[in-house]
Amino acid sequence: MTLTAMEREELFNEARIWADTDPDPATAAELRTLLAAAEAEAAAESGTAAALEELADRFSGTLEFGTAGLRAALGAGPRRMNRAVVRRTAAGIASFLQDRSEGWIPSAVIGYDARHNSKAFALETAAVFSAAGIEAFLLPCTLPTPVLAYAVRALDTDAGVMVTASHNPAQDNGYKVYLGGRTVKGPGRGAQIVPPYDAEIAARIDYTLPLSSIETAPEGWTDVSESIAADYINAVDALVNHDGYPARDLRIVLTPMHGVGGETMTAVLRDAGFSSVKLVAAQAEPDPDFPTVAFPNPEEPGALDLAVGMAAETGADIVLANDPDADRAAVAAQDPATGQWRMLRGDETGALLGAHIADRIRSGHHRLRPDSNTPVFANSIVSSRLLARIAASAGFAHQETLTGFKWISRVPGLVYGYEEALGYCVAPALVRDKDGISAGLLIAELAAALKADGRTLFDMLDDLALEHGLHASDQLSVRVENLSLIPQMMTRLRAQPPSSLAGSPVVNAVDLSAGSEALPPTDGLLYLTEDGTRIIVRPSGTEPKLKCYLEVIEPVDGRAGLARARAAAADRLAAAKEDIAAALGLEA
Repeated sequence: MTLTAMEREELFNEARIWADTDPDPATAAELRTLLAAAEAEAAAESGTAAALEELADRFSGTLEFGTAGLRAALGAGPRRMNRAVVRRTAAGIASFLQDRSEGWIPSAVIGYDARHNSKAFALETAAVFSAAGIEAFLLPCTLPTPVLAYAVRALDTDAGVMVTASHNPAQDNGYKVYLGGRTVKGPGRGAQIVPPYDAEIAARIDYTLPLSSIETAPEGWTDVSESIAADYINAVDALVNHDGYPARDLRIVLTPMHGVGGETMTAVLRDAGFSSVKLVAAQAEPDPDFPTVAFPNPEEPGALDLAVGMAAETGADIVLANDPDADRAAVAAQDPATGQWRMLRGDETGALLGAHIADRIRSGHHRLRPDSNTPVFANSIVSSRLLARIAASAGFAHQETLTGFKWISRVPGLVYGYEEALGYCVAPALVRDKDGISAGLLIAELAAALKADGRTLFDMLDDLALEHGLHASDQLSVRVENLSLIPQMMTRLRAQPPSSLAGSPVVNAVDLSAGSEALPPTDGLLYLTEDGTRIIVRPSGTEPKLKCYLEVIEPVDGRAGLARARAAAADRLAAAKEDIAAALGLEA
């Protein structure tokens, strides 16, 4: 990075102004320290420019507000998460809500997790909302994201804000926005924002005005009663049938992964009759530094090692894991075919929950009836095609959506939706978002019912393969330091698409950026081969990654042919992964 003397002085002046107006003494001091180091580097002209580059990055524009809200590393400056950025963002949301109100006082509920500065950002939001005339409600303590999403509908507020970075590393924080009440009607009420709402809010976040022009109130918001958590727990427990259903004889090891879901998930399982639940002690309490995991995401290698080790030692039946804000759920169990414990892929759990919910609906045990005469299942386009076959065999409708629960939760008539990244919506009438607590409960219910019949989750996966074909999926994720590499790879793939994958010719290549009658435009590419191999390539919406989602469908010739089908599917996936990596220009 090379800056002229004039550009450096402009940068330094912008940083001084930010530090002088920063409402947080800690980030103001941090910025002044960084500024002093950058000025020293510039004066020395020694070639060392680490502080200068860091400072320039923090002031190279503003943090983009999109359909994921905000998410970035903590720190001072307009491209980091801090109270100044939160104040401006909250002012933009307040302006949006005021403009959409028609003779009423808009309302919003605010929640927060246990990450660094989450409570401070929540209080900043409440102060801005209150000063702007928004009726603000603040959740009473650190709680899971699904409780905030539940509160938007339960309190019938016009908006919701959740301060969380979900499963991101410890240095990050973020800001999710929901719309409900009178701002959004229909199936999207209480869901995360989608276009054009994100752009309308972003247009109101003004960095040209002095921060002092945004008023804050020292009080004026309502502290929500702690009963909101109990209400959510009771509503989730009402999902399971407490009369005449198989006994809850299941030994569970549970990890909230240093997040805020442990107490809520434990209470839900206990109240539903699961008496043998053991928490992973080292990960049981909220800890914003996530000391036992490199990335607090159940999908990451090693994240479940402590839980799986404890399960093996104690003779548990399953492991349940939530990510730090508990909107995702993972399950691990001992695979009878190998004798080894492993985490089920998101597509495997998604199919199991789909089949379980279909059985519950048919048997009358599913208490939350669908919004229409025909129940609707939905999943994102990057998720397995198996759910569509499960829905069809049950006589249900099925719909594919873009990636993200902001889209899945808006499907009319939805009774169940999922995406492969461990997100499941099993009770859309309660939470119009992915919910790792309610999903974890239904996973446990299913595992207990299977155990009562002398069966396992893996036996049920075999049954689904026999009925619908073996659907096997995998993923290639390309993490980058330089974000410009992602559009470069997408451009390369558009210019030189693969002609075959795993030895099967590509018969359909779709550029998802063009959109269609079924899907809005999105940056992605879909390839389908003659033998049904499918690959979708898209940039991640929350991480510096390019993601490739692979799926093959292998026919199964009876129960004795399952092992052969698995081996054939694994070979096809490996070959397809090599082919797409080569098409992207990646080294072997």
